[in-house]
Amino acid sequence: MFNLPKEHVLKQSIDWWNPGKTRQWQEDGIDFVMGKREGYYVYDMHGKRLMNLHLNGGTFNLGHRNPEIIETLTEALDYFDLGNHHFPSIGRAKLSEALAKTTPDSVRYSIFASGGSEAIDAAIKCSRYATKRKKVVSIQNGYHGHSGLAVSLGHVRYSGPFLSEGEPGLFIQVPFNDLDAMESALKEENVACVVIETVPATYGFPMPNPRYLKRVKELCERYGTLYVADEVQTGLMRSGKMWGIEHYSVQPDILVTAKGLSGGIYPIAATIVSEQAGGWMHEDGLAHISTFGGSELGCIVASKVLEISSRPEVIKNVEYVSRYLRTGLERIKETYSDYFVGIRQLGVIMGLEFREKDSAKDVMRELYKNGVWAIYSMLDTKVLQFKPGLLLDKEYCDDLLERCEKSIKEAASNR
Repeated sequence: MFNLPKEHVLKQSIDWWNPGKTRQWQEDGIDFVMGKREGYYVYDMHGKRLMNLHLNGGTFNLGHRNPEIIETLTEALDYFDLGNHHFPSIGRAKLSEALAKTTPDSVRYSIFASGGSEAIDAAIKCSRYATKRKKVVSIQNGYHGHSGLAVSLGHVRYSGPFLSEGEPGLFIQVPFNDLDAMESALKEENVACVVIETVPATYGFPMPNPRYLKRVKELCERYGTLYVADEVQTGLMRSGKMWGIEHYSVQPDILVTAKGLSGGIYPIAATIVSEQAGGWMHEDGLAHISTFGGSELGCIVASKVLEISSRPEVIKNVEYVSRYLRTGLERIKETYSDYFVGIRQLGVIMGLEFREKDSAKDVMRELYKNGVWAIYSMLDTKVLQFKPGLLLDKEYCDDLLERCEKSIKEAASNR
């Protein structure tokens, strides 16, 4: 199985998996099938090594096959399996308490899922329960997943093919950083919740204006709407704080986490809700269930992820990597200022902005040639998603900056 030719796997993928996605990456110059992976490196089936600056949206915050996570799962397998979602369990109880203690004081109960989309669906359902309203507001060019309700919140690229844009007037999208548009959407007092990624990743990491998120929360309180913080890509210490929303002094009614919560090893997501949003659990705790959500093995892995991410030395390292890479990238930007025009950053949540549409695709291709994997933002192809891990060291950062400078120089010269 592990010795198959790459060409065979690519043909199988076109024939039996996803022909469009497989061909698109080849057209973009990314002829890659993942083989070995360890730490912050991934290897092509043919052995080409890439520094991983995509991390699958933060799934691999702690690196691929993190030894502590592997050891935790291996030990858990001697006793646990998926468990039974109907009953209390050791793993779910422990993780729920840990999440309550590491999230803002405004949220308490954990609802577990197998992925971020499912967790966003749960957030909307809880908001509708609490407010007895159906409308949902999100950001134009946002992204919150692909499941039934979540896909209706995002860009039409993802909802349109499946006729899932949502009933007109029920799913409302407003421009990011536009408080007047937000208030206009909320003032009729008929909106259940506002769902916002603290930093919209697929949109290209535009940063919220200094008081934008806090003012959105104030508007939500004024008009009886719940605030849902989508922290799937901005949580778990990526911003330098456990949750990105902490930088903006917002106490959300619901917080959603996924991706990195898995440690890159076992799928799990969580929707942490306020007393109000979780009130249905006192009335009928079986009203929402998920067979694989909160599997006991996943909960044990996620508890270890929270513990590692909370360590003082990890927090200090995130601060160091954020500063060190920013300094190096600023130097590169100064050299190629007519091409590389901006850096969007909150901790190790970073987007590199280039002058022209599709420039980030060009930089991605050059990075790939030079041994770095970073992906362009799907809804803004001027921006390269640049997602360093939490545990990088200086040697890795120096190597990365050298490869980045070479790749940006080559992309700029090929215009």
